Amino acid sequence: MFDLQNFSENIRNWYHVNKRDLPWRNTNDPFKIWLSEIILQQTRVSQGLDYYIKFTKRFKNVKHLAEASEDEILSMWQGLGYYSRGRNLRKAAIQVMEEYDGNFPTNSNELKKLKGIGDYSSAAIASFSSNEKIAVVDGNVYRVLSRLFGIKTPIDSTEGKKEFNALANALISTKYPAEHNQAIMEFGAKQCTPKKPSCNECVFSDNCEALHLNSIFEFPVKSKKLKKTSRYFHFFLDIKEDQILIEKRPEKGIWANLYQLPLIESEEGLSQKLKPIFETQHLLSHQKLYCSFYKSNINDEKDRIRVNIKEIQNYALPVVIDKFLKQYFN
Repeated sequence: MFDLQNFSENIRNWYHVNKRDLPWRNTNDPFKIWLSEIILQQTRVSQGLDYYIKFTKRFKNVKHLAEASEDEILSMWQGLGYYSRGRNLRKAAIQVMEEYDGNFPTNSNELKKLKGIGDYSSAAIASFSSNEKIAVVDGNVYRVLSRLFGIKTPIDSTEGKKEFNALANALISTKYPAEHNQAIMEFGAKQCTPKKPSCNECVFSDNCEALHLNSIFEFPVKSKKLKKTSRYFHFFLDIKEDQILIEKRPEKGIWANLYQLPLIESEEGLSQKLKPIFETQHLLSHQKLYCSFYKSNINDEKDRIRVNIKEIQNYALPVVIDKFLKQYFN
């Protein structure tokens, strides 16, 4: 039978020995913790760390971030993907300045009122900044709890989310909730990993239901699988006197408000008469993009601007276009 009473102490003891030294763990500043949580959504720590350092160097507090332009923030965000996070970062900062007089909230209910902050992020920021007793349930926590307790309820179902949230809150330490949350998330990231869990060295191996059933890789259970759709993007490179023509994408859809080369989207490839100078594929969470690049002179410059190629780094571009331009002009 699983030892619920000592779960928190055991996992926190593991954490004391195995935790990584990460800058956002050495502060209780809600602004910095908020930055780290938004950056690390759908992002590996190894990738997010550089962005966290870059953002905290540029923006010392929420006021500085609120005063920045959306273009600057998206340019700094380039490469992280899910650009709505970058846009919401600025919107939330403005909210804090206007609705909270520049004082970043630390209560989970107040945090959920900010743009781009949901149940997970609000719990994490509240827990790590003010030690609020609330469970933080991310992908790592779902995996750890589903394996330890053999829970087969799909984690992407309403029922599953309620079940895991209730269990996580039942297990949390009353005295050390922030450390408990850090510990269980770190345990999932380092010990109870998706593909190569260290079961033989696990402090819970004697009580792990999935290990006893020899079904580690069947947990957590998911009910939905995203079907990737294919899209065909044709970008046109128009160069005149060291300047290239770019346009801004719409406010909705992928890469919202980012800049791109003039684009034609088709259901399949273009005419065989047009030969691309470069072709590549770009994978998003639910879409597969077939990207072709052509050199061309474009007559219609309405709603487009010309930018010196040396200044293109000042504009937020999708990664696939940024890589193409660097390769072409270097």
